[in-house]
Amino acid sequence: MGSIVNRRDFLKNTTCSVLGLAAIGSVRDALAQPAFTPPVDLTMARRTIEVNGRAVSVYGLLQPDGTRGIVAQAGGDFAVNLINQLGEPTLIHWHGLTPPWMQDGVPDSPMPMLAPGEIRPYRFALRSGGTHWMHAHTLQEQNLLAAPLIVRVEEDDAVDEHNVVMMLHDFSFTPAEELLARLRGGMGGGHTMHHGGGMHGAPADKSGGAEKKNADAGHGMAAMGGMDLNDIEYDAYLANERTLADPEVIRVENGGKVRLRIINGATATAFTVDLGALMGELIAVDGHDIEPVTGSVFPMTMAQRLDIRLTLPKTGAAFPILALREGASQRTGIILAPQEAEVRRISETEEKAGPLVGLDLERRLRARYSLPVRAPDKRFSVTLDGTMEGYNWWIDGGDALKVSQGNRVEITMRNKSMMAHPMHLHGHVFQVVALDGIAMQGAVRDTVLVPPGATVTVVFDADNPGRWPFHCHHLYHMVTGMMSFVTYDGFA
Repeated sequence: MGSIVNRRDFLKNTTCSVLGLAAIGSVRDALAQPAFTPPVDLTMARRTIEVNGRAVSVYGLLQPDGTRGIVAQAGGDFAVNLINQLGEPTLIHWHGLTPPWMQDGVPDSPMPMLAPGEIRPYRFALRSGGTHWMHAHTLQEQNLLAAPLIVRVEEDDAVDEHNVVMMLHDFSFTPAEELLARLRGGMGGGHTMHHGGGMHGAPADKSGGAEKKNADAGHGMAAMGGMDLNDIEYDAYLANERTLADPEVIRVENGGKVRLRIINGATATAFTVDLGALMGELIAVDGHDIEPVTGSVFPMTMAQRLDIRLTLPKTGAAFPILALREGASQRTGIILAPQEAEVRRISETEEKAGPLVGLDLERRLRARYSLPVRAPDKRFSVTLDGTMEGYNWWIDGGDALKVSQGNRVEITMRNKSMMAHPMHLHGHVFQVVALDGIAMQGAVRDTVLVPPGATVTVVFDADNPGRWPFHCHHLYHMVTGMMSFVTYDGFA
């Protein structure tokens, strides 16, 4: 995505794009039959970026011209030749897409990792649009082996607006394997716990669905007597791989329209997006349209995406778009600025801790295109649990998630632990239908937060046979046990 700013005319000619028709219907399926799409060579390779004044080697997902990530068009194929030039085995998961199980991108589920030098082709239909991303399903994700994956629909091309992608990361100079060892061994330097009782005085709700400091924070603490946040103290927080010491400045039209596509690619950090003086309309979550929600602050947990539409004032001023770290003072972001606007330096910290991320916004979301209403054929209840001692996490009841093709499946998740868990299901989209037992027709998405003490119920249609991972998207929770599988009949 180069500069990560994508004009409509540029997108029409993107290598990975083909034109198709967007349906007005459930989950925006494209009506057109997939047309031939030339494959894109997508290389996993090492590269060097600068963080806190230091040159550091990180991973990347790059097209031949150096573009990070992919922009594609619904109604065509996802056509990629994945090339491993890292010098070590790896594999990429296409987060938010619904490929056949063989092409999902989780190591040994079912395909093995790519060996160094190996090339593997991927091709499957792109039936719906949205803001998605791609990432390693291993500890390599921590070292920035992730990139945007944007799928546009024809109606997007009819809107004259800048498309601006902001991808968030948490970054450490310490290797991920060492961070994990510190967590599991209780070593100092990589492990800090912030308890909810010390979190007073965060920014108030500015009518966009961000959490009031003591609203959803109290939800978990009432049940658990406190909650743990931020169990890794990172060296930097990045937006488009830059800190606020040297942020990306994106030149926009004075008084123009902007569609922010925000991706939380962090491995262990939730954020609140703060638009500052701007008001925006949240129009999609996890790539799926919602009834618009107006505001200036919007929370997001790991792996979630937010599409926010802005109309900039004709003031000629620059507008920072900030992401506030949950429960702490650090922040990152980008700056939207007309050509002649003065761009001032913004501190990487603020006086108040970022808000806790809970379910306030989730309660307000309503899908624009709901899943068809029908009674569940299978109902499951699972418990999310774990212990900080030894750093072990698990899903009680996760082994029972057996389904048949065509089932409507309901899963209720209860969080007994003292940490929040962003739960993600591969190969499907689900709709949030109850929060703490209160029924709703909520958002269609692929990742939902389950805070401490909370209960979240989702439904999905079993229409993609395989053995699909169902896991917490906190990377270190996943690799220490909080992953199970939704298994179709006939799949081991």
